[in-house]
Amino acid sequence: MKKNKITFKARWHHFKQKLTKTTRDPIMMMTILFVITALSLFIIYPLYKILRESFMLQGNFTLTHYEKAFTLPSNLEILRNTIVLGFTVAIISTIIGFIFAYSNAYLKLPNKKIFNAIAILPIVSPPFVIALSTILLFGRKGLITNGLLGWTNTNVYGFKGLVFVQVLTFFPIAFLLLVGLLQKIDPSVEEAARDLGASRWNVFKTITLPLMVPGLANAFLLVFIQTVADFGNPMVIGGNYTTLAVQVYLQGIGNYDIGGGTVLAVILLMISISLFMIQKYFVGKKSYITVTGKVSRARELITDKHIIRPIYYFNLFITFLVGLVYALVPLGSFVKLWGIDYSLSLSHYKYVFDVGLEPIKDTTMLALISTPITGILAMIIAFLVVRREFIGKNFIEFTSMLSIAIPGTVIGLGYVITYNQKPLVLTGTGIILVIAFIMRTMPVGIRSGIASLQQIDPSIEEAAHDLGASSAKVFTSVTLPMIRPAFFSGLVTGFVRSMTLVSTVIFLVSAKYNMLTVAILSQVDVGRIGVASAYSTILILIVTVAIWIMKMLLSRLGASQGDFEI
Repeated sequence: MKKNKITFKARWHHFKQKLTKTTRDPIMMMTILFVITALSLFIIYPLYKILRESFMLQGNFTLTHYEKAFTLPSNLEILRNTIVLGFTVAIISTIIGFIFAYSNAYLKLPNKKIFNAIAILPIVSPPFVIALSTILLFGRKGLITNGLLGWTNTNVYGFKGLVFVQVLTFFPIAFLLLVGLLQKIDPSVEEAARDLGASRWNVFKTITLPLMVPGLANAFLLVFIQTVADFGNPMVIGGNYTTLAVQVYLQGIGNYDIGGGTVLAVILLMISISLFMIQKYFVGKKSYITVTGKVSRARELITDKHIIRPIYYFNLFITFLVGLVYALVPLGSFVKLWGIDYSLSLSHYKYVFDVGLEPIKDTTMLALISTPITGILAMIIAFLVVRREFIGKNFIEFTSMLSIAIPGTVIGLGYVITYNQKPLVLTGTGIILVIAFIMRTMPVGIRSGIASLQQIDPSIEEAAHDLGASSAKVFTSVTLPMIRPAFFSGLVTGFVRSMTLVSTVIFLVSAKYNMLTVAILSQVDVGRIGVASAYSTILILIVTVAIWIMKMLLSRLGASQGDFEI
């Protein structure tokens, strides 16, 4: 009892210290309050409104929507579809990502830089580009299926097509995570086993693979989360194989059944957040000392031809597939009528620039507005999380990163329900789209800022603070200049992701503001593949220019490409 009393007093004293320190700095206190308010309004409150709406019918509390959702065979099939798709894509993507990562860290392969570049390409590209290319290649009028093989009844839509597209889209996530872990394994451990007579296969099976189990589980969960939350690819190529992310939109907006849509949104949210919590707080923290420890010396790369050849040809095949699907989109934009008339034409671009230019203007303008806000807010939150102790810190850290786990369709539906009525009517305005861009793209900048700040000695900022500088002055004059690479990385990442966002903004477009990604989906839906390809090509060009500017800025700041995180 006495021990509990002492513990309570110590906690109360610590609480008072944090409160006193925060209130002494008015600017810091106002910044904290602003961040907490913004996160509460645009992340927590919309989720609360979705949860509340799922239990309401004509103003009364009810379980009707849940009863209906769980008794409809179609909904149970959609839930099964989502889980099966998530597992299938996550398993295949993790295997491919591991092979690419292992070949990067352990093998002496030719064309390694090309493999790495192609492996990262799907991450920095617009959504559903691979789905669009797959239709051009393997659809009923596909270049390969119809043009080369003469097949006329090919059906690329459905489970198989969706798995193919999502594996090519998401395996880079597993690759980027696993390559870093493999490079950190101390080669002396494996070489000691080799010196004692173990074969390369035994070393891989008994040392390398067991050390990578937490990393593989982490990669699997990350890909699973991305797969079940994906909206663009299932919408384009899913066909009759409907997933929860798509059904939330179809139910809530297409069928005007907000109650039914919110139930599906809650189910999808529970799946995503549960996996996010497992990944972040359980699997993500598991590691071994030989993985996290400092590597003693450079690894001697494997040169055995019987190991290199099969992996090289596998990487070459995947690289060819990714390169092919990305080459097809620009090509499709110049073809008059894909599958029928392959003569070159500028008619699709003429349509875009004569009739359909508004989505490009609107998306670019709103992305440019949201980008600096996203970059500054991300750095402020990273600074607060790493450098300050205050009441509400855990809330800010958890909530700001939570939006990674929230599927875009869920937050989009939440915004429609929440900001379609007084006191804050924002639907149909550019403001709600800018807010959506900020909240969906900010976590990457925060993560980048936290990583940079953790590498900087806090004594530099403390010295400025001791000399009388306010928190605002310390942040703008000392902290921000030291984390410029992370800041510019966050800016460009925010712009790229805003330009390519689809799942959230499809709920929020209006007659006044239409988004480029939504326009592409609309063109695919009505069968105008050429116009969709033209829009996608323009989007790829804008994203490419943004990334090129980022690289130029980072090189002038003396930063490495590793500071850039998409």
